[in-house]
Amino acid sequence: MNLLIFGFGYSGRAIARAALAAGYSVTATTRGAAAPEPGVTLIPFNHAHTAIEAATHIVATAAPDEHGDPVLARYHAALETAPHLRAIGYLSTTGVYGDAGGAWVDETTKPHPGAERTRRRVAAEQAWQHLTRSDSGKVLAAAAAERDFAIAIIRLAGIYGPGRSMFDDLRAGQGRHVVKPGHLFGRIHRDDIAQGVLAAMRLEGDGIFNFTDDEPAASADVVCEAARLLGVEPPPPVPFAEAAKTMPSMALSFWADNRKVSAARTKRVLGIEWRYPTYREGLRAILAEEAVQG
Repeated sequence: MNLLIFGFGYSGRAIARAALAAGYSVTATTRGAAAPEPGVTLIPFNHAHTAIEAATHIVATAAPDEHGDPVLARYHAALETAPHLRAIGYLSTTGVYGDAGGAWVDETTKPHPGAERTRRRVAAEQAWQHLTRSDSGKVLAAAAAERDFAIAIIRLAGIYGPGRSMFDDLRAGQGRHVVKPGHLFGRIHRDDIAQGVLAAMRLEGDGIFNFTDDEPAASADVVCEAARLLGVEPPPPVPFAEAAKTMPSMALSFWADNRKVSAARTKRVLGIEWRYPTYREGLRAILAEEAVQG
């Protein structure tokens, strides 16, 4: 099995490691200098045609821009004619659900994006879902039911893990203890992204999948737990209305939406349980990994 990963960033690297352990041959694209990963073949993004032809599975991690999805923009025709392709996983975001006023949403909930970046994500999801099988440029099947490769839309909650957690912010003196009563976030550990993506590739079936932990939690709770584990005092609490005055627009857009995202159906269909079902297990695992690495 040959896995091609478009985008060798934080999640892409974790997926690559898990795929190698599962017996895949792994190729990943980069747009610049990237640290090597043992066993992974790195290629420039603009030179992926041969890798697409060889791929049985593809994972796309790149975010869309104002021109749409960058992978589809360059490789749409190559993907439609890839001879060995069995499954594609597109990494999107739970942000596509928009604001639900704190209510629960799940994989069947219609997207309701409230920001330009999430509207682009919805458009990219739809573009991937409309990918069809072609032969020499002639479309053979327009319906997904007749497509001979699967497309999994994977919606990620807030990503965290080693090197990208509240521990790093606290150590750098940048942790903020923002309090907004009733406002909850979902999160997903880097390693749960990797195990979930591999499960979706094994399934080789179309679907929408939510990758989010089992306990949506207030940002303030995560800050306090991380500080407790480090043995330090948490930053002083700041009401959201005060903190918002100095927040960049991207941060404000995250705080504008309030929803609780369920992944119950995703876990059932993929036959998995999260290794880190809440931020508590995830934070403890990060500290344990840091201790091993010295």
